[in-house]
Amino acid sequence: MNPQKSPEITVQTLLALRKEDDAVRLITERLRVKEMGPADHIRTKHEVKVFVESGTVSGAEKLLAQVAERHETGLRLAASIAQKRGQRLSQ
Repeated sequence: MNPQKSPEITVQTLLALRKEDDAVRLITERLRVKEMGPADHIRTKHEVKVFVESGTVSGAEKLLAQVAERHETGLRLAASIAQKRGQRLSQ
């Protein structure tokens, strides 16, 4: 989940993308939802669909905040698992 992998997505980008024919797919790709766990992936995809239907600025801001939190949580979880594996290997 390297932040350099794709450019930072903004509220304006989300608002522009929601007008595209395949908006849900485009937005979920930009938000890198496939890098999330299965439950977060599904939850985020549902939230993107809701955003595409409403298209509000506050909805875009909320979506970006939730996605950032999920990515951060995923990184912390991965680091925790790696640390526990390292501890088991050293014992």
